Amino acid sequence: MGNNIQAPRGTYDVLPDQSAKWQEIEAKIIELCNLYQYKEIRTPIFEHTELFQRGVGDTTDIVTKEMYTFQDRGDRSLTLRPEGTASVVRSFVENKLFGLPDQPVKLFYTGPMFRYERPQAGRMRQFVQFGVEAIGSKDPAIDAEVISLAMELYRSVGLKRLRLVLNSLGDTESRIAHREALVKHFEPRINEFCSDCQTRLEKNPLRILDCKVDRDHPLMATAPSLADYLNEESQAYFDQVKMYLDELGIEYVIDPNLVRGLDYYNHTAFEIMSDAEGFGAITTLCGGGRYNGLVEDLGGPESPGIGFAMSIERLLLALEMEKVEIGQSQNLEVYVIAMDEASKKKAFGIIRELRSNGISADMDYTGRKLKAQMKSADRKGAGYVIVMGETEMASGQVALKEMATGEQQTVAFAEIAGTITKKKSLEE
Repeated sequence: MGNNIQAPRGTYDVLPDQSAKWQEIEAKIIELCNLYQYKEIRTPIFEHTELFQRGVGDTTDIVTKEMYTFQDRGDRSLTLRPEGTASVVRSFVENKLFGLPDQPVKLFYTGPMFRYERPQAGRMRQFVQFGVEAIGSKDPAIDAEVISLAMELYRSVGLKRLRLVLNSLGDTESRIAHREALVKHFEPRINEFCSDCQTRLEKNPLRILDCKVDRDHPLMATAPSLADYLNEESQAYFDQVKMYLDELGIEYVIDPNLVRGLDYYNHTAFEIMSDAEGFGAITTLCGGGRYNGLVEDLGGPESPGIGFAMSIERLLLALEMEKVEIGQSQNLEVYVIAMDEASKKKAFGIIRELRSNGISADMDYTGRKLKAQMKSADRKGAGYVIVMGETEMASGQVALKEMATGEQQTVAFAEIAGTITKKKSLEE
């Protein structure tokens, strides 16, 4: 064989013993989004690079360091999507969803995203995000709805150790005032900061607060807080969001330093953290906020939006840390054992009949002896076993053996499916 090919760094396979968990979470997502009336949107995995440069922001780590960008054969620059919002907003504009009579347009997506960064627990180069976007309303109540949908998903899978952290980034006027204060604060000593921060001072000083390199610099702790620069309107908006969250009985903590890693956020910004023990340094499960202005930046009319994105991998990690079991695999209902070729042909037909009646059934495909097949039925957690041999073929009947109790009953070939269906309905 020579050198074995392995999965690329920062990617992984979801094997069958894990995929049942993924399926349960995905089913919960669909169910919850139905309750809240968010409809699914599926956008391409790659987009024009310019979309993310404009939509996510030139000064963000994502755009400057983490994108998988390539030239296609027509010499166009394409990028594997690093996040979902820019794509959804592009689609919203391109398909003129702002013209629909009912606003806001409430959408959700789930799928792989790609970021080139150093892989670590709960942070991979290909990862799966679930996100929602509500575009077309500047009502603070929709902010609270979006936050409650995120909280509700975590609760519905059984997580309890959650902390919602909230901040207001204010409107443009508030942010300009704050920006000037930041520049004044950092400029005299900016040469003590990393080269990225020196660039950020010019382009987007708010990003400095998010720096991973300089986070322990004394100036960080004393940086002017955005909360002190919120104008009356922004403060009133934030108060309303908090009022609606109180109404929903959702607890939150205010963190004036929460800025989020993307340029397009304003007003409400939030993160949901895991407080589970042993989670490690990165405890953020979910992040989101308001992005009034993004639709206009991407060529659409004024349509304020709010959304969040959460990593499914982080959600699974949190379940593990809180020791919550989900996605118990569906056990096999019937295992059919054939003793010889003639019986095998009949067994194959019986299995097809069982499956078409919604009963999961399986058999041996490796020619093993009776004892080995019985062991297999046991390992697979089969509810019933049927053995087919010469006697059964002659009589047209089988012994249907219930594995849990060892009880057997004789059933004609044609009645097997009906008998099992009846037993199932009695159990329920």
